[in-house]
Order: sequence, then C-alpha cells, then structure tokens
Amino acid sequence: MFQSDDDHPQVMSANVPDGVYLLDVREDDEWAAGHAPAAVHVRLAELNDRSAEIPRDRDVYVICRSGARSAYATQALTGAGWKAVNVSDGMTGWAVAGRPMISDTGAEPFVA
Repeated sequence: MFQSDDDHPQVMSANVPDGVYLLDVREDDEWAAGHAPAAVHVRLAELNDRSAEIPRDRDVYVICRSGARSAYATQALTGAGWKAVNVSDGMTGWAVAGRPMISDTGAEPFVA
C-alpha cells in the first residue's frame, strides 16, 4: 500500500484510508471544481503562512491534481517535522478510483 521514495512516503488515492487528514494544495479554481468532501484546502503558495493550521499529531495526506505539487508539499512538511504522505496519483487518480467528490459550484464535480 505504501511506497517510499527516500524518506517521503506515498500512497495511491485508492488506498487513502477513510478519516485521515487530507490536505489539498491545489489552486482555488481546481478546488472549486471538485475535491474530496473532508479535505482541507491550503494552496501550495500559502503552505508556509498557514502551517500552524496543519496538525502535527497525526499523518497528513497531501493531494493535488497529479501528485507533483503534493510531492513538493510533502517534502517540505516532512522536512519541517510533520508526518506527511503524498497521494501520488492526485485528484485525477481519486476520480478514476471512484472516490467521493463534491464541488463548490453546485455543478457535477470534476478534476480541473
């Protein structure tokens, strides 16, 4: 289930356990189009300024559209002492796996 690249664990979206802290680091328009219902939205550009909002006492699963931005965020969080896991196939994989999604627009959710 878990893969590890150096000290940066990663998991496919189909294997993200229910009830975890899921941090979505995509841009506002991507978030509005479709996101996981329980995800927390902190744009990658705001990660440093909003880091106090991210729990340190549990694993933080980080997701973006494809896994690239979330890998960067995971490395930054891990380097600063968080227990972070990259969702390596991102929201694209989340949608393909049929995981639940909602949108902020009222339209059918999709990955932008």
